[in-house]
Amino acid sequence: MDYSFKNIKFVKSVVDIKDKPISLPEILFVGKSNVGKSSLINAICNNKHLAYTSSKPGMTKMLNYFSVDNKFYIVDCPGYGYSAKKDFDYNFYGNMLETYFKDNNDLKLIIFLLDSRIIPGENDIDFFNFLKESKQKFVICFTKSDKLNQSERARIKKNYSLAFNEEIKEDSYFLVSIKNNSSLEKLKQFILNNLGA
Repeated sequence: MDYSFKNIKFVKSVVDIKDKPISLPEILFVGKSNVGKSSLINAICNNKHLAYTSSKPGMTKMLNYFSVDNKFYIVDCPGYGYSAKKDFDYNFYGNMLETYFKDNNDLKLIIFLLDSRIIPGENDIDFFNFLKESKQKFVICFTKSDKLNQSERARIKKNYSLAFNEEIKEDSYFLVSIKNNSSLEKLKQFILNNLGA
């Protein structure tokens, strides 16, 4: 089956899972506000204007569904942690995600984004634990890796282990950059490999 990542279109925005589009496998992108989530989605889809990006964090408010080759969805999730508009109800956010995860048989993989330059914070740790409790399959993507020197790249594993109190496995994370096509291709292939999981 051919997946080109070229025939990509916005389908709809939803708050409640009951309003989501027709059933297809779903790949959820989630991370702290301003982690580079929308930029990464745009990069792997080779469309700079697909997902909304802003220099101000906390601008995505709903679950945004994008159809990829009419075979699966990329779902852009609101960022957690901080809203520039200071109008984001995080109780509502938590309830929305719990509803989304519950009995969602279409959800095949969660792409959990962390800024490679920053030690994971309390919100990241809380969300990491939430993902583990959800029993959903997820992989960590450390974004903006092009901004790191060699010693900073080596420090990522240590920062992860200290924050999450466990060793990071080689096959459980990606270093990605929207400026590095090789890292994007590896992530795309990983997504394709998990569509039937």
